[in-house]
Amino acid sequence: MTDTVADLIRARVGDDSPAIAFENSTWTYRQYVQASVQRAALIAQLRTEHPRERGTGFHIGVLADNIPEFPMWLGAAALAGATVVGINPTRRGAELERDIAHTSCDLIVTEKAHLPLLAGLDLPVAAGMVLDVDSPSYLELLAPHAAASLDEVDVHPGKDDLFLLIFTSGTSAAPKAVICSQGRLAMIGPIVAQMFGLTADDVCYEAMPMFHSNALMACWCPAIAAGATFAMRRKFSASGFLADVRAYGATYFNYVGKTLSYVLATPELPDDADNTLVRGFGNEGSRVDLEDFSRRFACTITDAYGSTEGGAVVSATDDTPPGALGPAGAGNIVLDPATGDECPRARFDEAGRLVNADEAIGEMVSKFGGAMFEGYWDNDEANRERLRDGMYWTGDLAYVDEAGFIYFAGRSYDWLRVDGENFAAAPVERILSRYESVTLAAVYAVPDALVGDQVMAALELKPGTGFDPEDFSAFLAKQTDLGTKWSPRYVRISQRLPVTESNKVLKRSLRSEFWECTDPVWWRPKKDGPYRLLSDGDTAAIRAEFVGRGREAVLDAS
Repeated sequence: MTDTVADLIRARVGDDSPAIAFENSTWTYRQYVQASVQRAALIAQLRTEHPRERGTGFHIGVLADNIPEFPMWLGAAALAGATVVGINPTRRGAELERDIAHTSCDLIVTEKAHLPLLAGLDLPVAAGMVLDVDSPSYLELLAPHAAASLDEVDVHPGKDDLFLLIFTSGTSAAPKAVICSQGRLAMIGPIVAQMFGLTADDVCYEAMPMFHSNALMACWCPAIAAGATFAMRRKFSASGFLADVRAYGATYFNYVGKTLSYVLATPELPDDADNTLVRGFGNEGSRVDLEDFSRRFACTITDAYGSTEGGAVVSATDDTPPGALGPAGAGNIVLDPATGDECPRARFDEAGRLVNADEAIGEMVSKFGGAMFEGYWDNDEANRERLRDGMYWTGDLAYVDEAGFIYFAGRSYDWLRVDGENFAAAPVERILSRYESVTLAAVYAVPDALVGDQVMAALELKPGTGFDPEDFSAFLAKQTDLGTKWSPRYVRISQRLPVTESNKVLKRSLRSEFWECTDPVWWRPKKDGPYRLLSDGDTAAIRAEFVGRGREAVLDAS
């Protein structure tokens, strides 16, 4: 019986089949388990030398790309009953410092490439508790534990032991750390492995960042449960995807929305279907991309709706209509967050456009999701926001058609998801407010023609000032705490932003107009390129791209 992740790892003792493949190196399960045991013994040593002052437990922040040390420390933490905090390397400065402090990290495991990110930060960890896995001193620390046995570090962690703290973002200004116990992950891994028939003969390709739940829940843990090979790439590369699949002999991969879009944007070749892929699993893929990817690479793609918190799940069925997530089922409903009443069913015109968005769109709520949601770390307010009236409120917008199929309609207006990264608008707004001529800044999500969101900012400027696109770009480049996904794609310049009586910006009004408004809008046609004034021709071309990708519904629904 596998109640814990530790049980899944113990089950691989003595297994000489391949466990990890990375670049030109391979580790068997026997070697992987021993590497995990070795690091678990080091955890025990460091716990003794640096007793925790902030209650029980031991929190290990892992700030690294997808390198073998990441799954090795996951295995070590599972065996030692410790907690891994996935630290996002796209965060910077005070925001990164806050993430580490908020999750009470006792130890930070990083690599040479990311070590500079920690320079100058006021970290809560004790001296000597930042380990650079590329340094000789790290190897010296590990060396005494090379022959450690599983019995020496076996602390019998319980299924409810805190195993992961995974950052996500809600409507608050700072990211929230989702709690995931060993028991929850040990349940998810085998279920996913069984869903896709994974066995020891499979090779599971991982290019999604391992500080994300998608990587851990949809690939790493299922691979461990099945005894499959976990093939890693340091960072996702669209141009390297197919070459990796062929080199590793990958049969399965996981993704977050835009991954498919980026791969499909590479030049199509006649032999693309000549590969080992059998199936892929992920979320937020557009209907067009799912179909094109399956055709081009001759594999089956399963797209589902789920959250790191585990509060709500929707899976597509064979009869799911285009654009829908799947049947709402008995557990998922759409409620008006203001009244708590169920929203009316969606109606569509002859062209398939939603005609009653104002009344049909509400918040997706799971009647039973509270049973899986284990809470946020040190955030009672966020816990209360998620669990209300005995139900789990996702924070995502949706609508349901007459046949009972549920459609995703965007996200709460105070948070965004860009390239698979969740983040709150408030930190971005604080940064933009530093710009000398800005009186008021509002940041919100607008749809991306591929999948997910783009960042749009509406700025109210001080009287007598104007918008200088080159100066604004230079300002953004100097902000050390501006996340790599946070720069606005669109900048709307308004004489006065719409506000409520309490002077809160009406983001719903701004978002509903997108870039198709009477105010001047500056935009970056290419990421990190120069801003230029949006023309009528640009606006028409953007909408045409949505239509071409079958995504016009997200414009009409907003």
